[in-house]
Amino acid sequence: MHLKANLVIGFLGAGKMATALAKGFLRAGVVAPGRIWASDVDRQARRAFASRLGARVSSNNADVARAADVVILAVKPDRVTAALTEAEPAITTRHVVISIAAGVPLCVIEKELCPGARVVRLMPNTPALVGASSSAFALGFGALPADAELTRRLFSAVGEVFEVKETMLDAVTGLSGSGPAYACLMIEALADGGVAAGLPREMATRLAAQTLLGTARMVLESNMHPAALKDMVASPGGTTIEGLHQLEKAGVRGALISAVRVAADKARTIGTFPKQKD
Repeated sequence: MHLKANLVIGFLGAGKMATALAKGFLRAGVVAPGRIWASDVDRQARRAFASRLGARVSSNNADVARAADVVILAVKPDRVTAALTEAEPAITTRHVVISIAAGVPLCVIEKELCPGARVVRLMPNTPALVGASSSAFALGFGALPADAELTRRLFSAVGEVFEVKETMLDAVTGLSGSGPAYACLMIEALADGGVAAGLPREMATRLAAQTLLGTARMVLESNMHPAALKDMVASPGGTTIEGLHQLEKAGVRGALISAVRVAADKARTIGTFPKQKD
Protein backbone atom coordinates (compact mmCIF):
# COMPACT_ATOMS: atom_id res chain seq x y z
CA MET A 1 0.00 0.00 0.00
CA HIS A 2 1.30 3.44 -0.96
CA LEU A 3 0.20 6.66 0.67
CA LYS A 4 -2.00 8.51 -1.77
CA ALA A 5 -0.45 11.59 -3.32
CA ASN A 6 -3.25 13.93 -2.20
CA LEU A 7 -3.37 12.71 1.41
CA VAL A 8 -4.38 15.44 3.86
CA ILE A 9 -3.24 15.13 7.47
CA GLY A 10 -4.98 17.10 10.17
CA PHE A 11 -3.66 17.63 13.69
CA LEU A 12 -6.02 18.39 16.56
CA GLY A 13 -3.45 20.22 18.65
CA ALA A 14 -0.44 22.16 17.36
CA GLY A 15 2.02 21.59 20.18
CA LYS A 16 5.53 20.16 20.31
CA MET A 17 4.69 16.58 19.35
CA ALA A 18 2.40 17.62 16.51
CA THR A 19 5.10 19.96 15.23
CA ALA A 20 7.77 17.24 15.45
CA LEU A 21 5.61 14.77 13.53
CA ALA A 22 4.57 17.30 10.90
CA LYS A 23 8.19 18.34 10.35
CA GLY A 24 9.14 14.67 10.08
CA PHE A 25 6.42 13.98 7.52
CA LEU A 26 7.54 16.98 5.47
CA ARG A 27 11.18 15.97 5.72
CA ALA A 28 10.31 12.48 4.48
CA GLY A 29 8.19 13.83 1.62
CA VAL A 30 5.07 12.07 2.91
CA VAL A 31 2.91 15.13 2.41
CA ALA A 32 3.18 18.67 1.07
CA PRO A 33 2.94 21.65 3.47
CA GLY A 34 -0.40 22.73 2.00
CA ARG A 35 -1.87 19.34 2.86
CA ILE A 36 -1.17 19.65 6.57
CA TRP A 37 -3.79 21.25 8.78
CA ALA A 38 -3.75 21.93 12.51
CA SER A 39 -6.11 23.37 15.07
CA ASP A 40 -5.34 24.67 18.53
CA VAL A 41 -7.07 26.81 21.14
CA ASP A 42 -3.81 28.71 21.59
CA ARG A 43 -3.38 31.45 18.98
CA GLN A 44 0.39 31.56 19.37
CA ALA A 45 0.63 27.79 18.87
CA ARG A 46 -1.36 28.08 15.64
CA ARG A 47 0.82 30.92 14.36
CA ALA A 48 4.04 29.07 15.22
CA PHE A 49 2.82 25.89 13.51
CA ALA A 50 1.85 27.77 10.36
CA SER A 51 5.04 29.83 10.16
CA ARG A 52 7.38 26.89 10.77
CA LEU A 53 5.66 24.45 8.44
CA GLY A 54 3.74 26.46 5.86
CA ALA A 55 0.66 24.54 7.01
CA ARG A 56 -2.95 25.63 7.26
CA VAL A 57 -4.38 26.31 10.70
CA SER A 58 -7.73 26.90 12.31
CA SER A 59 -9.08 27.58 15.77
CA ASN A 60 -11.84 25.02 15.15
CA ASN A 61 -11.26 21.27 15.35
CA ALA A 62 -14.18 20.50 13.04
CA ASP A 63 -12.60 22.60 10.26
CA VAL A 64 -9.50 20.43 10.39
CA ALA A 65 -11.49 17.19 10.45
CA ARG A 66 -13.52 18.23 7.39
CA ALA A 67 -10.35 18.92 5.42
CA ALA A 68 -8.38 15.85 6.49
CA ASP A 69 -8.24 12.18 5.55
CA VAL A 70 -6.16 11.30 8.61
CA VAL A 71 -6.94 13.06 11.88
CA ILE A 72 -4.12 12.95 14.44
CA LEU A 73 -5.36 13.64 17.95
CA ALA A 74 -2.39 15.46 19.46
CA VAL A 75 -3.85 17.24 22.48
CA LYS A 76 -2.98 16.64 26.12
CA PRO A 77 -4.93 13.82 27.78
CA ASP A 78 -7.16 16.19 29.75
CA ARG A 79 -8.25 17.90 26.51
CA VAL A 80 -9.19 14.77 24.56
CA THR A 81 -12.93 14.82 25.26
CA ALA A 82 -13.28 18.54 24.55
CA ALA A 83 -11.34 18.27 21.27
CA LEU A 84 -13.35 15.28 20.06
CA THR A 85 -16.66 16.83 21.08
CA GLU A 86 -15.94 19.77 18.78
CA ALA A 87 -14.56 17.65 15.94
CA GLU A 88 -17.05 14.77 16.13
CA PRO A 89 -19.74 16.23 13.83
CA ALA A 90 -17.16 16.35 11.01
CA ILE A 91 -15.59 12.92 11.63
CA THR A 92 -17.07 9.99 9.71
CA THR A 93 -16.03 6.44 8.92
CA ARG A 94 -14.01 7.77 5.97
CA HIS A 95 -11.49 9.17 8.44
CA VAL A 96 -8.67 7.37 10.17
CA VAL A 97 -8.29 8.88 13.64
CA ILE A 98 -4.85 8.34 15.16
CA SER A 99 -4.56 9.32 18.81
CA ILE A 100 -1.16 10.13 20.28
CA ALA A 101 -2.64 11.30 23.59
CA ALA A 102 -0.57 9.52 26.23
CA GLY A 103 -2.47 7.06 28.39
CA VAL A 104 -5.93 7.60 26.86
CA PRO A 105 -7.50 4.21 26.02
CA LEU A 106 -9.12 3.43 22.69
CA CYS A 107 -12.51 2.98 24.36
CA VAL A 108 -12.46 6.56 25.66
CA ILE A 109 -11.82 7.91 22.17
CA GLU A 110 -14.27 5.59 20.43
CA LYS A 111 -17.19 6.54 22.68
CA GLU A 112 -16.82 10.18 21.60
CA LEU A 113 -17.05 9.34 17.89
CA CYS A 114 -19.60 7.86 15.51
CA PRO A 115 -20.32 4.11 15.50
CA GLY A 116 -17.72 2.28 13.43
CA ALA A 117 -15.13 5.03 13.78
CA ARG A 118 -11.71 3.88 12.61
CA VAL A 119 -9.44 4.66 15.55
CA VAL A 120 -5.76 3.87 16.08
CA ARG A 121 -3.91 4.58 19.31
CA LEU A 122 -0.23 5.33 18.77
CA MET A 123 2.73 6.37 20.89
CA PRO A 124 5.48 8.14 18.90
CA ASN A 125 8.45 10.10 20.18
CA THR A 126 10.13 13.37 19.28
CA PRO A 127 13.01 11.94 17.18
CA ALA A 128 10.37 11.83 14.41
CA LEU A 129 11.75 15.29 13.70
CA VAL A 130 14.96 13.73 12.33
CA GLY A 131 13.42 10.55 10.91
CA ALA A 132 14.41 8.41 13.90
CA SER A 133 11.18 7.98 15.84
CA SER A 134 10.19 4.84 17.72
CA SER A 135 6.43 4.33 17.49
CA ALA A 136 4.01 1.61 18.50
CA PHE A 137 0.29 1.40 17.77
CA ALA A 138 -2.83 -0.61 18.52
CA LEU A 139 -6.01 -0.79 16.45
CA GLY A 140 -9.44 0.11 17.73
CA PHE A 141 -12.60 -1.97 17.29
CA GLY A 142 -13.63 -0.33 14.01
CA ALA A 143 -10.17 -0.01 12.47
CA LEU A 144 -9.50 -1.91 9.25
CA PRO A 145 -6.41 -3.89 8.21
CA ALA A 146 -5.81 -1.10 5.69
CA ASP A 147 -5.66 1.37 8.58
CA ALA A 148 -2.86 -0.63 10.19
CA GLU A 149 -0.96 -0.56 6.92
CA LEU A 150 -1.54 3.18 6.49
CA THR A 151 -0.26 3.77 10.03
CA ARG A 152 2.83 1.67 9.31
CA ARG A 153 3.53 3.52 6.07
CA LEU A 154 2.99 6.93 7.59
CA PHE A 155 5.10 6.47 10.71
CA SER A 156 7.79 4.30 9.13
CA ALA A 157 8.57 7.40 7.08
CA VAL A 158 9.78 9.01 10.32
CA GLY A 159 11.35 6.00 12.06
CA GLU A 160 10.49 2.52 13.29
CA VAL A 161 6.92 1.45 14.01
CA PHE A 162 5.50 -1.64 15.71
CA GLU A 163 1.96 -2.99 16.07
CA VAL A 164 1.25 -4.12 19.63
CA LYS A 165 -1.63 -4.99 21.92
CA GLU A 166 -3.14 -1.94 23.55
CA THR A 167 -2.13 -3.24 26.99
CA MET A 168 1.51 -2.69 25.98
CA LEU A 169 1.18 0.96 25.00
CA ASP A 170 1.65 2.39 28.48
CA ALA A 171 4.95 0.52 28.73
CA VAL A 172 5.89 1.94 25.31
CA THR A 173 5.08 5.39 26.68
CA GLY A 174 7.36 4.87 29.67
CA LEU A 175 10.22 3.58 27.50
CA SER A 176 10.34 5.24 24.09
CA GLY A 177 7.80 8.00 24.66
CA SER A 178 9.69 9.40 27.64
CA GLY A 179 13.04 7.91 26.60
CA PRO A 180 14.38 10.91 24.63
CA ALA A 181 14.41 12.88 27.88
CA TYR A 182 16.39 10.11 29.60
CA ALA A 183 18.83 10.03 26.69
CA CYS A 184 19.28 13.82 26.81
CA LEU A 185 19.96 13.61 30.52
CA MET A 186 22.64 10.99 29.85
CA ILE A 187 24.20 13.11 27.10
CA GLU A 188 24.25 16.15 29.36
CA ALA A 189 25.78 14.20 32.23
CA LEU A 190 28.44 12.61 30.03
CA ALA A 191 29.29 16.03 28.61
CA ASP A 192 29.56 17.43 32.13
CA GLY A 193 31.97 14.63 32.90
CA GLY A 194 34.01 15.52 29.83
CA VAL A 195 34.12 19.18 30.88
CA ALA A 196 35.16 18.14 34.39
CA ALA A 197 37.98 16.13 32.82
CA GLY A 198 39.15 19.15 30.79
CA LEU A 199 37.26 19.12 27.48
CA PRO A 200 35.64 22.21 25.94
CA ARG A 201 31.84 22.22 26.44
CA GLU A 202 30.84 22.11 22.78
CA MET A 203 33.26 19.28 22.00
CA ALA A 204 32.16 17.32 25.08
CA THR A 205 28.49 17.60 24.12
CA ARG A 206 29.11 16.46 20.55
CA LEU A 207 31.30 13.59 21.69
CA ALA A 208 28.64 12.46 24.15
CA ALA A 209 25.81 12.69 21.63
CA GLN A 210 27.76 10.92 18.91
CA THR A 211 28.74 8.19 21.37
CA LEU A 212 25.09 7.43 22.16
CA LEU A 213 24.14 7.65 18.49
CA GLY A 214 26.91 5.33 17.36
CA THR A 215 26.28 2.83 20.13
CA ALA A 216 22.56 2.74 19.32
CA ARG A 217 23.40 1.97 15.70
CA MET A 218 25.69 -0.85 16.79
CA VAL A 219 22.89 -2.39 18.85
CA LEU A 220 20.37 -2.11 16.00
CA GLU A 221 22.64 -3.20 13.17
CA SER A 222 24.73 -5.94 14.84
CA ASN A 223 21.83 -7.78 16.51
CA MET A 224 24.19 -8.33 19.43
CA HIS A 225 22.97 -8.08 23.01
CA PRO A 226 23.90 -4.74 24.61
CA ALA A 227 25.76 -6.64 27.34
CA ALA A 228 28.00 -8.27 24.73
CA LEU A 229 28.80 -4.91 23.16
CA LYS A 230 29.50 -3.50 26.62
CA ASP A 231 31.92 -6.35 27.35
CA MET A 232 33.79 -5.61 24.11
CA VAL A 233 34.68 -2.17 25.49
CA ALA A 234 35.42 -3.22 29.07
CA SER A 235 38.90 -4.75 28.88
CA PRO A 236 40.46 -6.33 31.99
CA GLY A 237 41.89 -3.76 34.39
CA GLY A 238 41.00 -0.93 32.02
CA THR A 239 39.35 2.46 32.24
CA THR A 240 35.87 1.35 31.17
CA ILE A 241 35.41 -1.28 33.86
CA GLU A 242 36.33 1.33 36.46
CA GLY A 243 33.68 3.65 35.07
CA LEU A 244 31.10 0.85 34.97
CA HIS A 245 31.86 0.04 38.60
CA GLN A 246 31.04 3.62 39.57
CA LEU A 247 27.78 3.52 37.59
CA GLU A 248 26.72 0.30 39.30
CA LYS A 249 27.59 1.71 42.73
CA ALA A 250 25.48 4.78 41.95
CA GLY A 251 22.52 2.61 40.94
CA VAL A 252 22.26 3.99 37.41
CA ARG A 253 20.87 0.74 36.01
CA GLY A 254 18.17 0.52 38.67
CA ALA A 255 17.32 4.20 38.28
CA LEU A 256 16.69 3.81 34.56
CA ILE A 257 14.52 0.73 35.11
CA SER A 258 12.55 2.63 37.73
CA ALA A 259 12.16 5.65 35.44
CA VAL A 260 10.53 3.51 32.74
CA ARG A 261 8.26 1.79 35.25
CA VAL A 262 7.01 4.94 36.96
CA ALA A 263 6.45 6.69 33.63
CA ALA A 264 4.43 3.68 32.42
CA ASP A 265 2.42 3.71 35.66
CA LYS A 266 1.78 7.43 35.23
CA ALA A 267 0.53 6.83 31.67
CA ARG A 268 -1.98 4.32 33.02
CA THR A 269 -3.41 6.86 35.46
CA ILE A 270 -3.48 10.08 33.44
CA GLY A 271 -5.66 8.77 30.63
CA THR A 272 -8.17 6.44 32.19
CA PHE A 273 -10.53 9.16 33.37
CA PRO A 274 -9.54 12.34 31.49
CA LYS A 275 -10.47 15.50 33.35
CA GLN A 276 -11.60 18.59 31.52
CA LYS A 277 -10.25 22.06 32.15
CA ASP A 278 -11.98 25.27 31.27
